[in-house]
Amino acid sequence: MTDKNLAGKVAVVTGASRGIGASVAVELARQGAHVVLIARTIGGLEAVDDKIKSFGGTATLMPLDLFKLDDLDALGPTLYQHFPKVDIFIGNAGMLGTLAPITHVKPDEFKKVMDLNVMSNYRLLRTLDPLLKASTAGRVVFVTSGVTQDLKAYWGEYAISKVALEALAKIYAAECANTNVKVNILDPGRVRTAMRAQAYPGEDPAIRPHPDDIVSHFMPLVDDDCAMNGECVFVPSTK
Repeated sequence: MTDKNLAGKVAVVTGASRGIGASVAVELARQGAHVVLIARTIGGLEAVDDKIKSFGGTATLMPLDLFKLDDLDALGPTLYQHFPKVDIFIGNAGMLGTLAPITHVKPDEFKKVMDLNVMSNYRLLRTLDPLLKASTAGRVVFVTSGVTQDLKAYWGEYAISKVALEALAKIYAAECANTNVKVNILDPGRVRTAMRAQAYPGEDPAIRPHPDDIVSHFMPLVDDDCAMNGECVFVPSTK
């Protein structure tokens, strides 16, 4: 893919203040897209915006709390006031929750993980759907995890939420089969993120790839020529 081949595109990225979301947002901007950066922390969003501005890219900062589900319904109409379409949606924001026996997880925390990892993406799809379908090549990529392939003890709430997210993505993909929208899922593998450090506090983060090192795997999924729909792409990672 050549530089600036996303010129004229509008991309929405959640969890854009750090980690994979920040790295993907910067790369989308580097390739010419105007990026709508969504996260709770305005300081983190400003840091990403500064990086984007450093090479002449453009972004819109939207400090949103994705736990406030009812507020998400206004995102589509708000964006429509400024953009006639959304070409790319990267559903990246997520949380790990507690690694514990599923029967020990408190109901309010289970709900919190489901709200962020599943319900917020459902609400975002609802509000962005008309804008994605207004694009000549709407592209949606949801970030999942290898836990969906290996359902193991103590990872219950996170694994359940990611299985549900993959089902949501595949169902939406099937419903978009006769439109210009393509919907896919990307498993980035073991990456040097804050969530990885939370799950494996004793691990040396230097042995894992930086988020910048895996963003190239997102790019074919947002390209106009992408023919995949309802698929899961796995990024090879260090064992």
